[in-house]
Amino acid sequence: MTDLSPIPALGGSTARITKIGALTLAENAGLGLASLALRRGGAQPVPMGLALPGPGLWHAGNGIAAFWTGPGQWMLEGADRAEEDFARAVKLAAPECSVTEQTDGFVALEVVSSAGAAPIERLCEKLVNVDLGRFGPGSATRTGLHHMTVFVIRRAEDRLALIGMRTLAGALWHAVESAAQHLEGTGK
Repeated sequence: MTDLSPIPALGGSTARITKIGALTLAENAGLGLASLALRRGGAQPVPMGLALPGPGLWHAGNGIAAFWTGPGQWMLEGADRAEEDFARAVKLAAPECSVTEQTDGFVALEVVSSAGAAPIERLCEKLVNVDLGRFGPGSATRTGLHHMTVFVIRRAEDRLALIGMRTLAGALWHAVESAAQHLEGTGK
């Protein structure tokens, strides 16, 4: 019988994690993702009890989270739900919407600072074009990072998520790791 266990986007047998100074970078291989779009004339749902956020925002609650991706469109996140049919659960909670499974199309990198907001903000300054004065906890945006497009989510003062295309997982990891190393003076 063939083993059909999921493979982390970065190719290891387990999700990659590394600590560089005050920053910990971790591949979040357990994150389930599903896109949700309103249909013409449809009312905005409250899937699984979560109020969907407006432009530039991210909300979390009831074991899920969501960020706005465009007019009438959101990406929903299910922590530790990558190995289940997360999109089906979202569709059951929002039957009048169009829902598409996105888990296998993306990689999520979580960056956590043990020294508060400053290291996260310095890393953001090196990686992405966001106005840090307006990009506090609960903010989300889509922007460029090197040659890639990523979603950037400020989960908390000391937490940042970067979600990019799975096919570019290695390039995304390298860009974030290299920037963190340069901030710590350990870059090559």
